[in-house]
Amino acid sequence: MSNFDVIVLGSGPGGYVTAIRASQLGFKTAIVEKESLGGVCLNWGCIPTKALLKSAQVFEYLKHAEDYGLSAKKVEHDFDAVVKRSRGVADGMSKGVQFLMKKNKIEVLNGYGKVQPGKKVIVKGEHGDPAEYTADHIIIATGARSRELPSLPQDGKKVIGYREAMTLEKQPKKMIVVGSGAIGIEFAYFYNSMGTEVTVVEFLPNIVPVEDEDVSKQLERSFKKAGVKIKTSAEVTKVDTSGEGVKATVKTAKGEEVIEADILLSAVGIKTNIENIGLEEVGIAVDRDKILVNDYYQTNIPGYYAIGDVTPGQALAHVASAEGILCVEKIAGMHVEPLDYGNIPGCTYCMPEVASVGLTEKQAKEQGFDIKVGKFPFSASGKAKASGNSDGFVKVIFDAKYGEWLGCHMIGAGVTDMIAEAVVARKLETTGHEILKAVHPHPTMSEAVMEAVADAYDEVIHL
Repeated sequence: MSNFDVIVLGSGPGGYVTAIRASQLGFKTAIVEKESLGGVCLNWGCIPTKALLKSAQVFEYLKHAEDYGLSAKKVEHDFDAVVKRSRGVADGMSKGVQFLMKKNKIEVLNGYGKVQPGKKVIVKGEHGDPAEYTADHIIIATGARSRELPSLPQDGKKVIGYREAMTLEKQPKKMIVVGSGAIGIEFAYFYNSMGTEVTVVEFLPNIVPVEDEDVSKQLERSFKKAGVKIKTSAEVTKVDTSGEGVKATVKTAKGEEVIEADILLSAVGIKTNIENIGLEEVGIAVDRDKILVNDYYQTNIPGYYAIGDVTPGQALAHVASAEGILCVEKIAGMHVEPLDYGNIPGCTYCMPEVASVGLTEKQAKEQGFDIKVGKFPFSASGKAKASGNSDGFVKVIFDAKYGEWLGCHMIGAGVTDMIAEAVVARKLETTGHEILKAVHPHPTMSEAVMEAVADAYDEVIHL
């Protein structure tokens, strides 16, 4: 029987960050992990996908070397080597988390963790008897996995999830991607860049459906120009894997058609990992696949908390980290304020990149705001033209009455690094006029933010 102040279940970007902050605050901390430290994000999600996408981006640059006055002949790619590099990056990051656990004196409990009544956790390793531990505070951060639709059962070979998509032994000639959220779109970009014929099937009328409509339409144009086939307001009703590859029956407004491919990637969202972790035994309340928590991530049972994808907030790595830090700081008695879920940035790392925060134009109108909208295309940006990446724009939305920055939506090269300006400005309740008067460096992509704001206030110079 070992006693801790805090035990964290799961070592993803929610769990390991929570454990580190708990240790910093003086708590004796343990973390439970059944696979590799870093969870899905470091091992099978955010980090290794960015490594794949970087390879795709470099390959694209090499193929278009002549556009830059350069010569690169017989440019080829080695799919196995690209995948191997991605795995190497992931392994390095996981080792980095191991180092952080040692540095912060956090005990790592390898095995499958299950919460029990009486503030206990049972950890069952691959070998040996289950061990029981106690803690004053138990934080559930078990994350999520690829969701399976009844019409799209995954066999791991022809119908796959994101995990298999990262480590295919052979590059497919044709691929169907079902779902056009961040995961689907990033893999569609990667495989298309590598030379696979890609078809994206999206149930809703626009791809990247959570984004502002202007962004969705621009990304669709960019993808089609790159050779990706896109079917919106479409549904895969049936999949036949009996032959060589996959035959997917796709239903659209025009009727049904059968699309053939080597592989179908199902990217239709995520399913939380809340089964068989002891929630029922403890009596922790769950609603629609999510653990119910208050503003400080306490469940209905004292001493038990939940953060990250298993709770109702946005299923994003940076949200999980922020929730975990807030949770343990509250436990430590610090003064903390609830997280503002209206000011969480979302990023998609395809090319052009997509980044946004706050309300879309449609949402702002639906909420009754009188708005000012500004837009600045990268085709008018000197830096974008010089870098050869002039697709996309920055769009800003302000409340006409008070100047509040309601939303910011970007599509273009490097915008995932630019969106933080809008996040910080909105946190500080910065007005449009203050952004206008903050001098932005020239020539940079970030100038487009200032120019878009200027456009909203009829002061734009370069349009």
